Amino acid sequence: MTITVLGHICIDCIHENDKVVAENYGGIFFSLASLANLLGEDDRIYPVFGIGKSDYDAFIDRLKKYPNVDPSGIYKFNGPTNRIKLVYTEKEHFVEKSEHISEPILWKKIRPYLETEMVLINMISGHDLTLETLDEIRMEVRENHIPIYLDVHSLTLGSNPDFTRYLRPIEEWRRWFFMLHCVKMNEEEAGIITKEHAAEEMLAKHVLALNTQSMIVTRGKKGCTTYIDNHKAVRTVNTPGIEIENPVDATGCGDVFAGAYCANYLRTGDIESSVEFANRAAAVKAGIFSSVEIDKLSVLRLNGVVKK
Repeated sequence: MTITVLGHICIDCIHENDKVVAENYGGIFFSLASLANLLGEDDRIYPVFGIGKSDYDAFIDRLKKYPNVDPSGIYKFNGPTNRIKLVYTEKEHFVEKSEHISEPILWKKIRPYLETEMVLINMISGHDLTLETLDEIRMEVRENHIPIYLDVHSLTLGSNPDFTRYLRPIEEWRRWFFMLHCVKMNEEEAGIITKEHAAEEMLAKHVLALNTQSMIVTRGKKGCTTYIDNHKAVRTVNTPGIEIENPVDATGCGDVFAGAYCANYLRTGDIESSVEFANRAAAVKAGIFSSVEIDKLSVLRLNGVVKK
């Protein structure tokens, strides 16, 4: 199995009570590490993104732990890697401040890695890809019917002058969501995407009418809802939440969900079982602080058969 992973790397600086309590790899690293832990050693994962020169060697060294990750698409750029300040007010709620957002990943960097079986795009910063680059990807993979999974994530975020992020509608959302395998968002993002603040069910109808196969809305500990195209009708599947005995940190749960969904879909080609598996993986992440022990996800590793 092969998968190409696109999105910005960042370093999460977690603050509690005005103190820095951790600095760890974040952003696309959560999705990448999830795939590495859930897929087998014979599978191949192709990440494509840039990282600041001063952080490059240490990051590549970290990836050596994963024999199924090919780091050849990771490139250096001048300037700092984006450090995201996450100020927690509660375990599941934080204020995000992003000061050094990277330049979008260029089409010429991505194109060599599109002979693949799936493409995972996670809009970590909201500036990871331009709409024109997404159009190029769609055109390149269309003939081979390669599924594209798009995590909306920070595409709904604008930036204030002090670098704090705020929710706002997505311009040209119809173009962003056109002709994909899956569009995934959380319920807060779903409520802001259109200027009209369309109800979730109506948004799903519009998205699936764009020749996109499914739309997933995650709800944290309440589970998620999947809207699936069923011969021009919408089939709705509700996946219940999983009770976590000791929730630790919600950072990265959506990114882990994305990686786990794609890992399972590569194995099964089934949307519903992939959502269920992703929901379980995200619940495991909720019990892990930041990305420190992300490799605990290996307990869910897929060996050709989905674990029950």
